[in-house]
Amino acid sequence: MSGGQQASAASVPRPTAQPLAHACSGFRPPAWLRNPHLQSVLASSGIRRLKFRRQAAALLAGSEEVRLVLSPELTLQGFHAAPTTAPARGLVVLLHGWEGSAQSTYVLCLGARLLAAGYSVFRLNFRDHGETQHLSREIFHSARIDEVVAAVAETTRRFGCGPLYLGGYSLGGNFALRVALCARSSGIALTYVFAVCPAIHPPHVLSAIEAAPRYYHAYFVRKWRRSLARKQSLYPEQYDFSWTERVTMRELTAGLVERHTAFDSIDAYLHAYSLAGERLAALDVPGAILVAADDPVCPVTDYQGLRLPASMELCISTHGGHCGFIRSAALDSFAEDFILQRLEARLGGCAQP
Repeated sequence: MSGGQQASAASVPRPTAQPLAHACSGFRPPAWLRNPHLQSVLASSGIRRLKFRRQAAALLAGSEEVRLVLSPELTLQGFHAAPTTAPARGLVVLLHGWEGSAQSTYVLCLGARLLAAGYSVFRLNFRDHGETQHLSREIFHSARIDEVVAAVAETTRRFGCGPLYLGGYSLGGNFALRVALCARSSGIALTYVFAVCPAIHPPHVLSAIEAAPRYYHAYFVRKWRRSLARKQSLYPEQYDFSWTERVTMRELTAGLVERHTAFDSIDAYLHAYSLAGERLAALDVPGAILVAADDPVCPVTDYQGLRLPASMELCISTHGGHCGFIRSAALDSFAEDFILQRLEARLGGCAQP
């Protein structure tokens, strides 16, 4: 925590939880940085990417592209980097948010911090993300958990080096928590899971985006349509997405569900990857969830309604926006410190603040 900052986050009590071993610390950005929309935009902004280009350079230079051939019909892409001066202290698999990628600013910033701290880092691209539409014929949707579980298992088989950590942002946080739920049954020896502003209840997330300032909706729809256009150009005999012109996100989601999934309705699809209520109560992997009360994309009430095991820490900060937690004009993120501190604590390197 930088000088002068005060703790403003609170660990939310859960019916099944015991007192946490480490209190959840928060952050208080200066007044000019408390706007949740500014926080959200800065998290993945080109300005922040430029600011941390030197730190990211070591990660990018040391990363090798990896193709995970999961079936004859599906290959996923990732990037692996390992420390060069000492054995890795563990493997951290990072999952990006929806329509983000392994090259997203927030992924690169955290990955660079982890690599510098001695961890091996694997940044996975979901199907159709990071310009990988050519690696699979079928389109991405958020209920495709089996392939992410398989990718984590294969990544661990190839690059496992001590403790295995898994984490993600936004939709990536949702996937990370779902992988953790079935890690043991899938033969994945997961040590710890972390999620920053994970999407908990997709119906509420969709409604929140619709209620947020219009640029959120425009941003996501524009990126989604661009991805679909690339998919159509690669498989013109299978896809015609001309109908996606001038539709809302809800209409686009419903249309894709109807045309390209086995779900009966948009509601059935959105509930298929929901983690609301008691769905995380069965987690048998320790971890932490960091969220912001002012998140304009993922409503804080979704987190407050969770039932979590005692081994899962839920930290709700007053400020932070969606995946932001930018603490100063230097554009450094409290979220990265939060994650590093907890991984270090798992290794016995230090205590959580």
